[in-house]
Amino acid sequence: MANVDIIVIGAGLNGLVAANYLAKAGKKVLVLERRAIAGGQAATESFGKEFQADALHAGGQLRPDIVSDLDLAQHGLPASVSEPLISFLPDGRQLRLTADPDEETLASIRSLSKSDAERWPDFVAFMKEAAAFLDAAYRTPMPRLPHVTLSEGWPLAQLALKLRRLGPKDMFRVIRAMPMSSLELTEEWFESDAVRAAIGAVAIHGNTLGPMSAGTGYTLMHNWLNRGGPGHLRVEGGTGRIADALVAALKARGGELRLSASVKNMLVENQTVSGVRLTNGEEITATTVVSAADPRHTLLDLVGAPELPPEFVWATQSIKMRGAVAKVHLLTDGNHGLPKGTLVIAPTVRYAERAYDAAKYGEMSKAPYLEITTSGRVASLHVQFAPYTLRQGDWEQLRPVLERSAIDTAATVFPQLKASIRETKLLTPLDLEKTYGLTEGDMNHGQLILDQMFFMRPIPGWSNHKTPIDGLYLCGNGIHGGAGISGASGRNAARAILKAK
Repeated sequence: MANVDIIVIGAGLNGLVAANYLAKAGKKVLVLERRAIAGGQAATESFGKEFQADALHAGGQLRPDIVSDLDLAQHGLPASVSEPLISFLPDGRQLRLTADPDEETLASIRSLSKSDAERWPDFVAFMKEAAAFLDAAYRTPMPRLPHVTLSEGWPLAQLALKLRRLGPKDMFRVIRAMPMSSLELTEEWFESDAVRAAIGAVAIHGNTLGPMSAGTGYTLMHNWLNRGGPGHLRVEGGTGRIADALVAALKARGGELRLSASVKNMLVENQTVSGVRLTNGEEITATTVVSAADPRHTLLDLVGAPELPPEFVWATQSIKMRGAVAKVHLLTDGNHGLPKGTLVIAPTVRYAERAYDAAKYGEMSKAPYLEITTSGRVASLHVQFAPYTLRQGDWEQLRPVLERSAIDTAATVFPQLKASIRETKLLTPLDLEKTYGLTEGDMNHGQLILDQMFFMRPIPGWSNHKTPIDGLYLCGNGIHGGAGISGASGRNAARAILKAK
């Protein structure tokens, strides 16, 4: 592609969203993807004959304004359908939770606690308000504190006004809930431990935190926003359909996507980027480069520490990754006995906390928190916790142990499952790093914790997508607004780039 204006590294959803906004603005955009498939974490992949699965994310949706801005429905993006979250309890009962407090949901909660059923609609209303505020925060560019210009301060003032519009009661609740643990938050709403545990499972999903960890009030809001409630939003045909629509839209706007094009390093001179060098030796020039890879890999591997200020290198090295998620995909004969829905095995708060306790000490959880989804004959087990860094052994040795633990745990609730399995595909945290480029297997590109959120993401003082290298921008999950399937950080990065030009 001759005369490229902008190179985007990575064809995950954030990279594709950024590329589309830039192409829509008339820029000549080239997206480079190291793998032979687009979508990044949202890829729907084939692991064998009739064995197709959403590799890492069971569901999700781009923010509605992105879908509208980029006309993605016209490029084949199907609607997402919300699933209920179904928590399986030791006594054989099932707890069903939805963001629509229908009678089936209320009856399920009522079987555990009458007062909790009465409070559920109010809790859902509060969570919708909290998610709406968080969505507004993710739209708002974070300034490079402590030096805030007038142009940067105005969006923050508008965000503060939105927070005030929640009303004094909900404004106080939202601010207070963010640093709280999900257990503390839910104790103020519900008396049933099973209800607290199910909500806590939503809070810790994808994060190396337990329901008693500070800040899981914030991760609960974050995941609730991205899911549209407690259960996943499922895309017909798989999450890969989102990437397909973005690729089609990009090509229609004149952008180019090159697969199997791995970037070896940036071309940098006098702290200014001038393009990239691929692993095959090819050099491609551009005045602007946008990286959807995680900040640590982008800055320390693709740019290199010698090109960066020492204190910035130290801060980048200190980004906390700590991935602890594994996936076990199962091709069955169809008689797996699993109902439709987001199925959760985390029956009590103590159960989920003990699963996290193991990861704190570099051990796999013997009784892991599982979230299970199905698509035809395929069952996908999201496993927590399986830490990237193990105290004893390595992932090559312990792969069969993890697979057996996950399947055995699922079989305690679904006894038909084991006999129905025909093939398995295990993705350990090490696989997430090697195959999907996720440093330390962290799907968030940096944990969603109190010292890595808002204006401190990815590192304090650099929350506005810029870097010390002129012309190099960040747009991945590790930036403010990222983590999960939303496209927010890609949209925000594109706007920052266009504003600067």
